[in-house]
Amino acid sequence: MAETKPLRASALRQRCDPRRLGFKTTAELKPAERLLGQERARDAMQFGTAIRRSGYNLFVIGEKGLGHQDAVIQFLEDRARSEAPPDEWVYVNNFQQSRNPIAIRLPPGTAIGFRRAMDELIDDLKTALPGLFDSDDYRTRLRAIDEEAKEQQEQAFEALRKRAEAENIGIMRTPMGFALAPTRDGNVIQPDVFNAMHEADRKRIEGVIAELQGELERVLREMPAIDKKRRDRIRKVNEELASATISASIAVLRQRFADHKAILSHLKATEADLVQNFGLFLTDGMPEEASAGPPAAARPTDRRLRRYGVNVLVTDQQQQGAAVVREDHPTLANLLGHIEHLAELGALVTDFTLIKPGALHRANGGYIVIDARKLLSENFAWEALKRTLRGNAIRIESAAAQMGLATTVTLDPEPIPLDVKVVLVGERRLYDVLVHLDPDFSDLFKVEADFEDRWRRNAKNEKQSAQLFATLIDAEGLRPLNADGAALLIEESARFADDSERLSLRIGYLTDLLREADFWAGDAGKRVIAAADIEKALDGRIRRKDRIRQRVYEGIERNTVLIDTKGTAVGQINGLSVTGIGDFMFGKPSRITARVRMGAGKLIDIEREVDLGGPLHSKGVMILASYLQANYALDRPVSLWASLAFEQSYGGIDGDSASSAELYALLSALSEVPIRQDLAVTGSVNQRGEVQAIGGVNEKIEGFFDICNTRGLTGDQGVLIPKSNVKHLMLRRDVVEAAEAGQFHVHAVRTIDEGIALLTGRAAGRRNARGVFPADSINGLVDARLQAFADTRRDFAARNTNGGKPRSEDAS
Repeated sequence: MAETKPLRASALRQRCDPRRLGFKTTAELKPAERLLGQERARDAMQFGTAIRRSGYNLFVIGEKGLGHQDAVIQFLEDRARSEAPPDEWVYVNNFQQSRNPIAIRLPPGTAIGFRRAMDELIDDLKTALPGLFDSDDYRTRLRAIDEEAKEQQEQAFEALRKRAEAENIGIMRTPMGFALAPTRDGNVIQPDVFNAMHEADRKRIEGVIAELQGELERVLREMPAIDKKRRDRIRKVNEELASATISASIAVLRQRFADHKAILSHLKATEADLVQNFGLFLTDGMPEEASAGPPAAARPTDRRLRRYGVNVLVTDQQQQGAAVVREDHPTLANLLGHIEHLAELGALVTDFTLIKPGALHRANGGYIVIDARKLLSENFAWEALKRTLRGNAIRIESAAAQMGLATTVTLDPEPIPLDVKVVLVGERRLYDVLVHLDPDFSDLFKVEADFEDRWRRNAKNEKQSAQLFATLIDAEGLRPLNADGAALLIEESARFADDSERLSLRIGYLTDLLREADFWAGDAGKRVIAAADIEKALDGRIRRKDRIRQRVYEGIERNTVLIDTKGTAVGQINGLSVTGIGDFMFGKPSRITARVRMGAGKLIDIEREVDLGGPLHSKGVMILASYLQANYALDRPVSLWASLAFEQSYGGIDGDSASSAELYALLSALSEVPIRQDLAVTGSVNQRGEVQAIGGVNEKIEGFFDICNTRGLTGDQGVLIPKSNVKHLMLRRDVVEAAEAGQFHVHAVRTIDEGIALLTGRAAGRRNARGVFPADSINGLVDARLQAFADTRRDFAARNTNGGKPRSEDAS
């Protein structure tokens, strides 16, 4: 079997040549677009924003740190510039039903002018109407009406008085009203004199008084009618005067807004209401003669004059193109708007001027971007958004009303038609949850824009990545990055992508690294960011986060956690795993041991037996059990009892990346050939014995390197990784330098046979034409041991079934 040689140092980290980038600093580069490397997502957004059909809203899928939300905003803003500005919306009073304010759609740039015109109208009337009712002409007309009414009353009384005088009856005014009494020579006859009169005379006088009393009552009944007629005439005069002034003012507005039917309709209703309620504009200084006219009820500052105002809900005179709104706090009120209330005399009151817009109002006719997780975390917001999208109209809803807690009289404004593209931004897990658990989601969000987290690494894309760095630097106001620094950052981008052939598209990570490198460059008084500043930023990030790693490694260095880095041992191997806190991951060596003996074909996974092993780890153990059964002692039943354990493991273990190490330990225990302890192993295995790729390969190699480096590199130490993981190698520079010096080695293996040969120094062995392994090979020793287990178990079973004597065929 050919010897497996360590990988060359050049294979451990794919370098980026600064000279190939073609610039000295990023200040020379043109900015790159934010959607760099996101062709699929760009195509989806172009389609989603172009199709104007109901339900074709977008869900942008991307993990944390991709910068996809900023990229989406930039894409939408670029697209919105070429689109028509949105219409403006105002709310005005509904004079017929004030609880239902009327929404008016206006062309861009009209709303503010309309509001100012209405404000000016009211201001003009505040001056014109009081002056009109304080004029001499108005007072003269009122005086004439009063005198005419007074004359009518006097004429009615005068006719009655003359008739009474003719009958010698006097009409007297008393505190209780009018009274009739007989007179003689103009003097009232005293009661005793009246009683002394002849009975016929008394009866005649009493009859006359009764008749005159009826006439008096008729005259008194006519007095209110005369007074009402007087008031009606005064009211008519008032309305005529007010109507002329109001109509003249309204006519100016009608001419100004002649092309807007909704405004003309509102002006008509406003004119009618102004004429009917012009008393709101009059002060307490009305002429005394007009006391029967409109009341001096309101000062010019009265809140009731707000009924004639205009509540501009949506306007942006600086708007160029369609609106793009980013709502970072998508509560029910922030999305759909809300209605404010004022406290008056212990009660909460409101009107149409207290209607406040939401993000959907501002985005109407354009685009709104919402974080899906934040949206779903707000009470009632998600369901309200779905109702709004299904109804294509914005109806203001109250959270209190949704919970049945509203006790205050409020408004029910006219809904505003909605034409908006909603863009939700969230991670893939959240998207999957919505697809499977919310039946409405797929009907309302038909377009998925799936963002990549990495892209292919080649010379062209390395240069474009440098342009992206220039864009980030310009956006953050940082120092330029020189070519050496850009090359190192490209290498770190590949490392962050866990692939030497890919580059990371996690804009957030790259931006943070540039910010921190800029800080160190500034601290050193530099004008540009260099590779040394990038390295210092990387070291600083690790230093701030590696307390747990340091404690783990200290436990190994002090032999509290047993890990051997030299010598050999049977059935014992160094496995590698990845652990960490938050986004900081590091490799952690673990001792894996295997014990074997004759048994009934049971392979015990101690981690699974005590519920510390996850399903993927258990799957890996079952696969290696299948490998043993399919490759050894093929003509005999498996008669093996074996146990596997991660020593000093006190937490859960999952994943199958240790399955190859577990199989190596089993093969060592079965063959009784020791395994080198200066090598550590990672990789999963399939039933055919092929070693498969795993994740976190860089951190795993570096973890074992750090332990070996602390104890002292011997030149023999190293790590076995799957051959298919070589393309993922982007190791730290100190590991690469140790490999270049021959002090540390990384071996790539394709199969278990390659790996066991490297670990034991003995060939794995292949079956010959007769199906037999070489006797001194690892596979030969394992096969012989398993056959011996099977034979011993068979003999043991025979002795226990034949009285302790061998069967005849065995005796022969």
